[in-house]
Amino acid sequence: MAKIISMSLTENLLHEIDHLQSELGFSGRSEVIRAGMRMLIADNREKQKLSGRLNSILLVIHNQSAEDIVTEIKHRFENIINTQIHSHLENAKCLEIFTLYGDAVQIKEFVKQFQTNRKMDFVKLIVA
Repeated sequence: MAKIISMSLTENLLHEIDHLQSELGFSGRSEVIRAGMRMLIADNREKQKLSGRLNSILLVIHNQSAEDIVTEIKHRFENIINTQIHSHLENAKCLEIFTLYGDAVQIKEFVKQFQTNRKMDFVKLIVA
C-alpha cells in the first residue's frame, strides 16, 4: 500500500522535476521522484557490494562557496586520493575529479561525506 509523505523542495529542484516529467513522459511528479529513488537505491546496493582495494573516480560539482568543505573532506582521506583536478565551471560552480585507490570501506566513506553534504550539487562514483 502506498504511503503519502510530504517533502520540501527548492524552486530549482521542483523546476527540474517538472522538466523531467515533461521531457521523459512521466505521468506526474511523484513518478519522477519514485524513479529517482529507485535509481538511488540501486546505486547504493551496488556500492554496498564493493570490497577489497579499488581504483575509482569520484566526480563532485559544488558551488565555489563550498570549497572549504571540499578541502576539509579531502584532507581526511589523503591516503586514498591519487590525483585531484579542480576546474571552474559557469555560474560560480566547481568540478572536482578525484582518482582514488584504496580500501573500499574508505572510498565509500569518502563518497558518503560528499553525498550527505547539502552543499554538493552532484556526486558520482565510477569504479574501474
